[in-house]
Amino acid sequence: MGRTPKIILVALLVGCSGWGFFGHETINRMAVFTLPQEMISFYKHHLHYITMASVNPDRRRYAVKEEAPRHYIDLEDYGDSAAFTLPKDWRTAVQQIGMDSLQARGIAPWYIVQMFYQLREAFLLKHPDKILRCSAELGHYVSDANVPLHTTHNHNGQLTGQRGIHAFWESRLPELFSSEYNFFTGRAAYEPDVQQRAWEAVRKAHAAVDSVLDEERILNINHEGIKFNYETKGKQTVRVYSSAYARLYHDRLRGMVERQLRASIKMTGDLWYTAWVDAGQPDLRVLVNYRPTEEQLKARKEELAAWKEKNFRAREHEN
Repeated sequence: MGRTPKIILVALLVGCSGWGFFGHETINRMAVFTLPQEMISFYKHHLHYITMASVNPDRRRYAVKEEAPRHYIDLEDYGDSAAFTLPKDWRTAVQQIGMDSLQARGIAPWYIVQMFYQLREAFLLKHPDKILRCSAELGHYVSDANVPLHTTHNHNGQLTGQRGIHAFWESRLPELFSSEYNFFTGRAAYEPDVQQRAWEAVRKAHAAVDSVLDEERILNINHEGIKFNYETKGKQTVRVYSSAYARLYHDRLRGMVERQLRASIKMTGDLWYTAWVDAGQPDLRVLVNYRPTEEQLKARKEELAAWKEKNFRAREHEN
């Protein structure tokens, strides 16, 4: 085709996971600025890593078989009141439901608690590399739990004739309208019950699922003609949800995307702070000048390369 851009008739119909790279990076970056003085110097010094490593769980999900279920939970599979009746403790859940069934339906709220404990341990050991890794990845799982379509079996609208809505809601809308959002959520606060906080996030996100789907369905009836257009990305021309259609949908959601982004930022900062407090508030000033060794940097690069070589089957919206 020479220099003529190739037109690809798919884009944002099969989307990315979580909030997309833009969303996850924004959430982790802004969460750093919720931290108290005793923590923020260390986190700001490593802001680039905290931001960029926020998407490592998504990079890993195609390479590690156990990874994908950590990002979602299909609540309807457990019944209408599942968010209230499911065992909140992981060991109890495994005993009552079984590991295979849990993995098949997603383990997002339980895994947030596990990651929190890993971060607390990293603070206890004063292990800077582990603190950074666990902080970045905990932020990712927290953010996913605040995405409505990560709490439902109908995760990409595939059951309601709305295939593609997942990436539309969590990636296209933030990328188009985040400049209008207020990301300053106040200072991080101590969370006395991390387990309860994780389930509260999932419950609130799940309560918004009907609105996410219904508002787009109604909009599509009257505005299908402006639903898609083409944009050039690099050397390719791709079909995307049009800016006009996105604006109408975004307005119909009445601030939902901004609310969930802010909830993700606040919860991430709160859990980082709580892990630090529970670990005895170690002095992070002595870690400010930490630099990964050449060996550690090499290991990170090799890990990223290894993830790219494997490819497990993923849920529809992640393909």
